[in-house]
Amino acid sequence: MIVYAIRRINQAIPVLFAITLLAFLAFYFNPADPVVMLAGEQATPEMQQRIRQNLGLDQPVHVQYLMFVGRVLRGDLGTSYRSRQPVSSHMLPAFRATLLFISVSILFMVLIGLPAGILSATHPHSPLDNVVMAGVLLGLSAPIFWIVIILIYIFALRLGLFPSTGFYSWKSVILPALTMGMHYGAIIARVTRTSMLDVLNDDYIRTAHAKGLARRNVFYRHALKNAAIPIVTTIGLQIGSMLGGTILIETVFAWPGVGRMLVKAIVERDAPIVQGGVVLIASAVVVLNIVTDWLYAYLNPKVRLGSR
Repeated sequence: MIVYAIRRINQAIPVLFAITLLAFLAFYFNPADPVVMLAGEQATPEMQQRIRQNLGLDQPVHVQYLMFVGRVLRGDLGTSYRSRQPVSSHMLPAFRATLLFISVSILFMVLIGLPAGILSATHPHSPLDNVVMAGVLLGLSAPIFWIVIILIYIFALRLGLFPSTGFYSWKSVILPALTMGMHYGAIIARVTRTSMLDVLNDDYIRTAHAKGLARRNVFYRHALKNAAIPIVTTIGLQIGSMLGGTILIETVFAWPGVGRMLVKAIVERDAPIVQGGVVLIASAVVVLNIVTDWLYAYLNPKVRLGSR
């Protein structure tokens, strides 16, 4: 298992370097001159040249890239054009807010998706199964912005249970996280149902029933454990998708996370903020994929044995 984990980390290193390269090229080919934005349009050519030298922008492109990678490895994501503050001072509070939002969204996704999928699989072709699958179809087909409007109207405007925007208390995270959890929970429910139905038709499940084992034990101790591999894989992939989907949700709910910060930075053409956000989110997705692969290999030894 340790050898497999080390191999997956080694495979992720080129991906991380590719991420830094794409982020750097987006910064390098940005039409806005960073020197003008930092020094101001009234700055003299001598001042602009001095700033260019201090930033290393007078160096060849490959030298600038190596300098950028070196800064990233040291945790230095550059300086914001607008605030003149380190990008990390903006990124860390925003990342903590996004981490809270994503964590609660994952909780809702699992609490919605797993029970719905299990109930549907244990009562196939029943009225309960039809109701659950109708809800899954609605969650998959309905645009996220439509779910946002419905939840805000019901829980914020009509019932007044939760705030519709901002970050004021623990209640503020409920609606954004529930929006994300409902959408991705529908995916988990469908995968759980399909995986459980495949396992329930296997011979060892029929043997367990024939031995007189309790129906509950057969479902949860045998069927669910063996059906967990595609479920775990899907959950890991959906968490990565959540990180990309935070831009829309955080913007709509005015949530002070990385997604909303990136939108603001794009509008203001603050390239270092955009660059740092892309590196941070993409790196988080890579790490999540590695963790998912580890869990997959732990649940299915054939994966790590086949990779030797």
